Amino acid sequence: MDNESSNVSQAEEIKVQANEAFKAHKYGQAIDLYTQAIELNSQNAVYWANRAFAHTKLEEYGSAIQDATKAIEGYYRRGAAYLAMGKFKEALKDFQQVKKICPNDPDATKKLKECEKAVMKLKFEEAISVPESERRFVADSIDYHSIEVEPQYSGAKIEGDVVTLDFVKKMMDDFKNQKCLHKRYAFQIVLQVREMLRSQPSLVDINVPDGSHFTVCGDVHGQFYDLINIFELNGLPSEENPYLFNGDFVDRGSFSVEVILTLFALKCMCPSAIYLARGNHESRSMNKIYGFEGEVRSKLSEKFVELFAEVFCCLPLAHVINQKVFVVHGGLFSVDGVKLSDIKAVDRFCEPPEE
Repeated sequence: MDNESSNVSQAEEIKVQANEAFKAHKYGQAIDLYTQAIELNSQNAVYWANRAFAHTKLEEYGSAIQDATKAIEGYYRRGAAYLAMGKFKEALKDFQQVKKICPNDPDATKKLKECEKAVMKLKFEEAISVPESERRFVADSIDYHSIEVEPQYSGAKIEGDVVTLDFVKKMMDDFKNQKCLHKRYAFQIVLQVREMLRSQPSLVDINVPDGSHFTVCGDVHGQFYDLINIFELNGLPSEENPYLFNGDFVDRGSFSVEVILTLFALKCMCPSAIYLARGNHESRSMNKIYGFEGEVRSKLSEKFVELFAEVFCCLPLAHVINQKVFVVHGGLFSVDGVKLSDIKAVDRFCEPPEE
């Protein structure tokens, strides 16, 4: 990590020297310096673009085309990565560069428009945002007890306020048969899990007794039948068979609603049987692009879109198992010296920042 950071820094210093050589019309020297920068950090599209420009000054058009192609690929790949991470402002800059070089590329045009729309929406949301202390949560406006369950409804039902194993099994069977859960019970599950998650720290310590086992699962991404298969192979979550699902429960797959309601119901049934961490797809920006928001609106209602967004902000960010194993969705940090106490102190009740 330190060596990589040093290479990036050194490459930037050489790029400055190369730029000065270019300004002085010393194009051969500039090409040599840009080459050194590329050898240290070949992922930076700017170096390729600058060297291509220097080649054109020397009428070395074949080399210029090769470098320009590398530059386009670099901008495109980085822009696509930024877009996938929800860093729309950075993605916009890269796709603007691609558009300048390839004005007729349909995919670049599509992604550029996508970024422009997302950035415009972010600016609008910032303009109308209110301080956290003045915010009104949609969860506080919902009284699920007042929602009537129609006599003809034959799906899973929660008796009273307790989510039981029998209910969870019935609900999962209904989902497997493409049946929906009544909105009353969906509200009840999501609101109950919200209260549980709000009381947890940003970093949760998990103790697994000697002789016991513990299962950690990665991205489910709306693949309900894969989730069912995991439980069939490994058993349902329980105090004796606990799980940690490490984020990215929703988006991409077609059954994100079924996945998230199943995980939340299991959490309500037995909080110590299942732990849930926040991934980058538990955020508004990702849910708008990758399908969860539209699925929720179709299967449930607009109010659920807002409710899930609020609950996702309550999910813990990281877990530590037996003071030995650190589990977090997004990997290690971009800076050194981060302590567990720093993570515990993070105010997570918000949308993730761009940085």
